[in-house]
Amino acid sequence: MKNSSVINEYRKNSRKKLLVIASICILYVATIIIALLSGSADYQLNDVFQLITGNSDAFTEQILFQIRIPRILGAMLAGTALAVSGAAIQSLLRNPLASPFTLGISGAAAFGAALCIVFFNSTALPAGISESAIHPYLISLSAFICSLAGVVLILALSRLKGATPEIIILAGIIISSLFGAGISAMQYFADTVQLSSIVFWTFGDLSRAHYDNLLILSFIVIPATIYFILQSWNYKALQTGDEYAQSIGVRVKKVRMRGMIIASLVTAVVVSFYGIIAFVGLVVPHIIRRITGDNEQYLIPVSALFGGLFLLASDTLARSIFSPVVMPVGILTSFLGAPLFLFVLIKGMKKPVNYS
Repeated sequence: MKNSSVINEYRKNSRKKLLVIASICILYVATIIIALLSGSADYQLNDVFQLITGNSDAFTEQILFQIRIPRILGAMLAGTALAVSGAAIQSLLRNPLASPFTLGISGAAAFGAALCIVFFNSTALPAGISESAIHPYLISLSAFICSLAGVVLILALSRLKGATPEIIILAGIIISSLFGAGISAMQYFADTVQLSSIVFWTFGDLSRAHYDNLLILSFIVIPATIYFILQSWNYKALQTGDEYAQSIGVRVKKVRMRGMIIASLVTAVVVSFYGIIAFVGLVVPHIIRRITGDNEQYLIPVSALFGGLFLLASDTLARSIFSPVVMPVGILTSFLGAPLFLFVLIKGMKKPVNYS
């Protein structure tokens, strides 16, 4: 009788989770359509149909194909990358406050961009204007290199005392403070144009999305997401403690270090292209955890799915609030994420692990 009750409860929870996934997929499709039609240029579903059939005018093709579709794809890929990285890092470190943003990876990328802007006289400007007066990817390359440097420093510091979750978190705080000081120094030495360029880059803006960087991003984000999903059982085992996970065959240090490196690299690529988009990696896993529970085998894939939806919806809202003025999505995600971060800090989000 007791076993029957447990089985029924398990099936009920499984149906609930499948319903959540189906609902997210439906919302995803609806949000893509809304994002495609939203903006300063007003379009209807008929215009999209004409575009698909090849009967639209050149201006409509330019707006939809060269601006809105790349922006939608950029939001989907970036949101997926940040959310799945955040979910993986929280599971690996068993810390609800852990995310690529709070570990200082985003700050390292911002320092790299500021360094390039000041010393190479590059500029970070809105879409339609060359990102760099010298090389289009100069700022992105510098941001990516500094992100990797931040990752290496975090891992090096963590290995001094062993790769425990506490040491990695503390290492991330140290790195974040270090690169924050570096950004302040770059702003101090920058002239007026360079200063405005640094500030614009740190906002986090998807208007920089175009097919070239989307191709690079997809080659990195999709395999990384698949990797995290395949590793979800190991991450689930880690929640019971390192000793127990090791006793059932999980190579704890290897799994943790490899996951941290991949999550950090994925975040570094996103930030190097689109700037700092804060709190997505923190907010999305907590939302999904509240709905589906702490089982990483559901948490990680659903976070990846919902992350793209969350950032796409945020960017669509950011483009619509003050239309025709487009607000950078990083500002909106900070407004949404900061209160939740404070809530997590106060409450601690201490819940019993539920593997049902």
